Amino acid sequence: MPEKVNLKAYFERIGFAGSIAPTAATLELLHALHPAAIPFENLAPLAGQGVPLDQPSLERKLLAEKRGGYCFEHNFLFMRVLRELDYGVKPLLARVLWNHPEGADAPPTHMLLLVDVNGQNYLADVGFGGLTLTTPLRLRAEAEQATPHETFRLVGGDPDWTLEVRLGEEWRKVYVFFTSEASEEALSAINERIATDPASPFTHELRVALSPSGRRLKLHNTQLSVQPLEGAAEKTTLASLAQLRETLSTVFGLALPEAPALDTRLLALLPEAEPEPDEV
Repeated sequence: MPEKVNLKAYFERIGFAGSIAPTAATLELLHALHPAAIPFENLAPLAGQGVPLDQPSLERKLLAEKRGGYCFEHNFLFMRVLRELDYGVKPLLARVLWNHPEGADAPPTHMLLLVDVNGQNYLADVGFGGLTLTTPLRLRAEAEQATPHETFRLVGGDPDWTLEVRLGEEWRKVYVFFTSEASEEALSAINERIATDPASPFTHELRVALSPSGRRLKLHNTQLSVQPLEGAAEKTTLASLAQLRETLSTVFGLALPEAPALDTRLLALLPEAEPEPDEV
């Protein structure tokens, strides 16, 4: 039985208003608004907390509590919203190649979506951190497809597809995926491993991103990057727990959880861990 979806809360969270007809235009608007409003972040696994994927948990965290999540949380939520709006949606798995040249031979670790709009297939992905798509891509080989941020293309398709992004004059591989539907059981098992495995970067690195119009905001451990559409990124190294918390709250709009374990892990990311403040 499909899980009930609170469309009103979702629309309020991303600032959506307009037609909810399951058209390409509606999909494009939702896909642009989602990663501009709901941050990619891994505070839960970093703090040793679970990452549940049931709809009430996702709505409580990403909508009511003004938090974010990583790919499984974003794309499970987006998938259920789209299905509620009568889109045909299939969850897919991908092997990440971005900064992982060996990724083609590794187990899949990323979730994305295949959306049917009047017989035309679109790739949708609102949860790939600092390279999250900000518009759906047509499932069409070799065609360059502009988005509000970068230009992408899909290559291959027999049977695996590769997503590539153009940065300057260079095309770089992002991930490789098949269009066969992934079961929710398989997705949940991979999510559990990524959220808890000590070898997973999400359990020991801080990764936060937001993609508002005209720029991308990224935080990797203590390195904050503000990337405009053109030109070099403005980078700042955060030097204290207070700066980290303020950046998470103000730059990314996150309502930080009361989790002492999170502060401990954030402190450990600093070049030199701060001493504990004196009790008063």
